[in-house]
Amino acid sequence: MIPFKISLPSHQRIPILLSVPHCGTYFPDELKDQYKPELLAAPDDTDWFVDKLYSFAPTMGVTMISATYSRWVIDLNRDPESKPLYNDGRIITGLCPTTNFLGEPIYKDHRNEVERPEVLRRFEIYYRPYHTKIQELLNDLKAEFGIVLLWDCHSIRQVVTTIQKEKFPDLILGDVDGTSASPGIIETALGVLDHGSYSVSHNHPFKGGTITRQFGKPLENQHALQLEMTKINYMDDREMQYNAERATNMQLLLSNTLSKLSEKMGV
Repeated sequence: MIPFKISLPSHQRIPILLSVPHCGTYFPDELKDQYKPELLAAPDDTDWFVDKLYSFAPTMGVTMISATYSRWVIDLNRDPESKPLYNDGRIITGLCPTTNFLGEPIYKDHRNEVERPEVLRRFEIYYRPYHTKIQELLNDLKAEFGIVLLWDCHSIRQVVTTIQKEKFPDLILGDVDGTSASPGIIETALGVLDHGSYSVSHNHPFKGGTITRQFGKPLENQHALQLEMTKINYMDDREMQYNAERATNMQLLLSNTLSKLSEKMGV
């Protein structure tokens, strides 16, 4: 199985690429037996159904790439050397995590790290192809339009006390403190999101992971934004099942945001 799925536009395309790096649920056969089976059945750190939530995007002309393998195999939104993205005391999971967000071991042997040769093997098989494909897709869109936006899609439980004690806002837009996209694109995204019925935060507590930081090059007309959202806004109260009514409301806001961003880029 290839480490990503591409959803191509079904209508005339626009210069926006969606990335969904944490929706994958598959584990390679050679690794399955190493994980705790009770966690393997439903890895809690998955960005459940985010690819389904954004499934409307290709009808708008948006291209989408989504991961097929679990972030517990390798985290596509972490630094290749596992350098921490934040230093505020929150739990930090590395490139090949050994715990979940609650600090619980995910491997049967309670290992503290994945050995370097195995990390490098996974990097070449799963990580590099995803990132290489992102840049290929961005280059293709930029060649046609002269400008391109990468929108990195994420979700998280409403409460994760190992990251912060309070509930997360509904929506958190990250642009790496204003460096991954132009001010106009940032303002456009915030302007639409803020006019919805959801609470919105900007760069706190998430400012964008490695994908946003790596591909956001506004001086080269290659922009990147990350949107984190709490799962309760498109799932049930237990954050276990997809909720069609909540998802539809969120999709309306998301589609409006992407449409306004496309207009901002001159399409």
